[in-house]
Amino acid sequence: QIQLVESGGGLVQAGASMRLSCAASGRTVNLYTMGWFRRAPGQEREFVASISWRGTSTDYTDSVRGRFTISRDNAINILYLDMNSLKPEDTAVYFCASSTRRTVPSGTSSEYDYWGQGTQVTVSS
Repeated sequence: QIQLVESGGGLVQAGASMRLSCAASGRTVNLYTMGWFRRAPGQEREFVASISWRGTSTDYTDSVRGRFTISRDNAINILYLDMNSLKPEDTAVYFCASSTRRTVPSGTSSEYDYWGQGTQVTVSS
């Protein structure tokens, strides 16, 4: 069993930066792909970023590429999302997710088996 707990959300102004963290527990969580997804009000959940099990390969959705950085520390089982130049359209509930099957980045939600409860990020204009 894997448990994921996100933290770091909140309210910021446009242009600000924020770091999200996801504390993971479970015997094999550091062996597999992890990712961040988000769901904006009234919209479907969408892919944000993904990272390989070693942290050497990443992938991003186009709207955040160059502004967001995903990273992981396998020694302490924490996944990060550093968000810069935040925009109002980044407002959403952000979820971290863990796969138990993949080791390379993936933007497909069905590839992930465990999900956190989410943390709210609100960017004001």
